[in-house]
Amino acid sequence: MFTCELMLAHPHFLNYLSFSHRHHVLHDQDVDRHTCVPMNHLWPNQAPYTVCNSSLSEYGVLGFELGFAMASPNALVLWEAQFGDFHNTAQCIIDQFMSSGQAKWVRHNGIVLLLPHGMEGMGPEHSSARPERFLQMSNDDSDAYPEFTQDYEVCQLYECNWIVVNCSTPASYFHVLRRQILLPFRKPLIIFTPKSLLRHPEAKSSFDDMKTGTNFRRMIPENGPASQNPQEVKRVIFCTGKVYYELIKERHSKDLDNHVAITRLEQISPFPFDLVKAEIEKYSKAELIWCQEEHKNMGYYDYIKPRFLTIVKHSRPIWYVGRDPAAAPATGNKNTHLVELRRFLDTAFCLQSFQGKTF
Repeated sequence: MFTCELMLAHPHFLNYLSFSHRHHVLHDQDVDRHTCVPMNHLWPNQAPYTVCNSSLSEYGVLGFELGFAMASPNALVLWEAQFGDFHNTAQCIIDQFMSSGQAKWVRHNGIVLLLPHGMEGMGPEHSSARPERFLQMSNDDSDAYPEFTQDYEVCQLYECNWIVVNCSTPASYFHVLRRQILLPFRKPLIIFTPKSLLRHPEAKSSFDDMKTGTNFRRMIPENGPASQNPQEVKRVIFCTGKVYYELIKERHSKDLDNHVAITRLEQISPFPFDLVKAEIEKYSKAELIWCQEEHKNMGYYDYIKPRFLTIVKHSRPIWYVGRDPAAAPATGNKNTHLVELRRFLDTAFCLQSFQGKTF
């Protein structure tokens, strides 16, 4: 269980840690109970930072943190499930209070859920944070073509019931947390956090991506060779999360860097209609693909498909590439996991996959 609270009005930072957070407290091996918390020594007049344990009771702890966040709107309260799957024991807190609390009681809440999520061969109980459930409860209209005003991004955030993101870079993670506390209103924030990206050599950001003048990018467009000559691009793959790194590796191995563009959605809900529209128009002759590592009846596809069709006014299909429908979130067999991965990567970069098909 991992929870942290950052209070701005009365500074305090509270952190319940597990897994890769254990380096937050240094223990003296020679002096009993002599510890050092480096985060308490970053700069003068900083918020105090305290580390402690919490019980492994998702229902009880998430209920407490939700109440803390509601009573303390100037606090940045983060709760992390041990694995994303484990939030299901706190489902009533999510359904009854988080997704609909503002609509029912006109109470804002800025709690942040950090849900480890990713198809990493860990089996059905340690793979999926069930993004499809959160997206199903999102209140943005898939069929309404929005008006892109100057303050469209902020208006979307103000009108939504919560924000759902899957950050693929450290900069995105930094900026979405920073945005969460700087917004002039409060909305619950759901962050899917793949464990494998903690140490992935490609999942890195320059400090230039986090300096003054930068902000959270709801969508990260293709910035490689394909973006330089969009008329030559045969296929645009939209995706979110860690599958991006598997896609770029496969694209390079097949020498398709000039013919396949790969675009990441960092924010899934509210859906970035304006940015996706611009990307589709840039690659006007290319096939549109949604690629996800989750099974077809899970993940993001059922949420994004009608929104893509609204953007293109049902004139072009958005083809699905990913795992087949299934009852369990993931296979418990590592070999089967790798076979499924190989199958959808082959489909993603076979430019003849959907020739002759209609939608």
